[in-house]
Amino acid sequence: MSASRRSGTTDELGPDEPERDGPDESSAGAEGSAGGSDLLAALLDGMDAALCAFDADGVLTHWNREAERILGWTAAEAVGRHGFAGWAVRPADAEEVEARLMSAMRAPGRQVHEFALLTKDGGRVLVRTQSAAVRGPDGEPAGVYCAFSEVHTQIDLERSIALSEALFEDASWGVVLVDADLRPAVVNAHAARALGIGRTSVLGRPLGDVLAQGVEELESALTHVLAEGAPPAPAEIWVSVRTPEGDRRRCWRCGFVRLASPLAEEPVPLGVGWFFQDVTPAKQTEQEAALLRFRTNQLHRAARAAAECEDPAEAATVHLDFALAGFADHALIDRVAGGAVRDAEAADPVRLVRVAVTPSGAPGPSRLGGEAGLPVRYGEGHPALQCVARAGSVRAAAGDVPPERARAWAVSRQWPADAVYALCAVLRSRGRTLGVVTFLRGAGRTAFERGDALYAEDVAVRIASALDLAEATDTP
Repeated sequence: MSASRRSGTTDELGPDEPERDGPDESSAGAEGSAGGSDLLAALLDGMDAALCAFDADGVLTHWNREAERILGWTAAEAVGRHGFAGWAVRPADAEEVEARLMSAMRAPGRQVHEFALLTKDGGRVLVRTQSAAVRGPDGEPAGVYCAFSEVHTQIDLERSIALSEALFEDASWGVVLVDADLRPAVVNAHAARALGIGRTSVLGRPLGDVLAQGVEELESALTHVLAEGAPPAPAEIWVSVRTPEGDRRRCWRCGFVRLASPLAEEPVPLGVGWFFQDVTPAKQTEQEAALLRFRTNQLHRAARAAAECEDPAEAATVHLDFALAGFADHALIDRVAGGAVRDAEAADPVRLVRVAVTPSGAPGPSRLGGEAGLPVRYGEGHPALQCVARAGSVRAAAGDVPPERARAWAVSRQWPADAVYALCAVLRSRGRTLGVVTFLRGAGRTAFERGDALYAEDVAVRIASALDLAEATDTP
């Protein structure tokens, strides 16, 4: 019998005892008691929960089959032991576990506890117990019954819920659950701040409503995950987030997981879990470092190529061509008419002669010109003239205007018609102003920044040295 240990005597007929025609009262009572014990054992063994009981002294009196299944100890091995000490719990935990269990004798209602028990083969099982006092005929506590079950599944569920809540409340990265229609279904607080919109305002809206650029790449990634599963590595996606102050360019390092229903035999897609971190500062630093390395290499390459030029004026155009790569769409060099001007001599506005220009509409090296010495008709306040007057770099832009007005802006300044952004750097050598080098960018490019101006000034120093040498060579 597995539910409890039974002890008793067996009635046997002795050789000198007369045979009875029927059972007397004592045998009927014993059979009734045995039948009740068998029924109790059957009921306990049929329970889905593991059940055990202790008397008032803490001695184990009952142990059902589910308890045997979980821990491996049979009823014969368990019943009669004092508590769990020395066999079902670690010695260091035995006192605490026994105190928790027996405390139910003095407490009203059921007591719920969680602790680890040891299996017969030495394993460790985390269980959740519900224990309550067993009252005797006089109403006083006569023992404790205890029901327990493994809680790995329950704890896993609770941990999943806790993790989900933590991700959507406390995570330091964006978490968005996107449904199969590629629309946000749940958004955490961090993601809402990154998207520049409220957590509920974004729900059910197309991603294109909050992203001005990068939405195609993001939706392509989400579609791929729905069809093929998560990619093997995070993806870095550049986006432009719509804000009341304008579009903000950001780089997000994104991870994706496909969500499928665990209740269906065949995986049913529920959407995609999208996790992202803003890595814009790090990527900008990385890009700036790569750009600086490239520009430094260009300057070194230009210096080596210019050193092989016999004509110093040609060396100036070599520097211009190397500087142009990846930096601007057009470039030109204007030289001060009549020769270099010393600072003390610069009284009247200077006139500039265009001596070199990159080809328009086709690749190729810059062309030399200006043999006739005719000044370029620059109007008052032209960026090139401002550059000479200030002896420093000047930036200019057409602004956010229609293409026709941008074209007129460029043509009026004697620049290629597709120019939208300009950067002028003064050419100076040995305390004299030789001219101006101008770099131009077209539509679709970004405006020149301070870092670009520093690079243009480095290029201008090299071009000025070549032009100064050319002027000295031409002087009789």
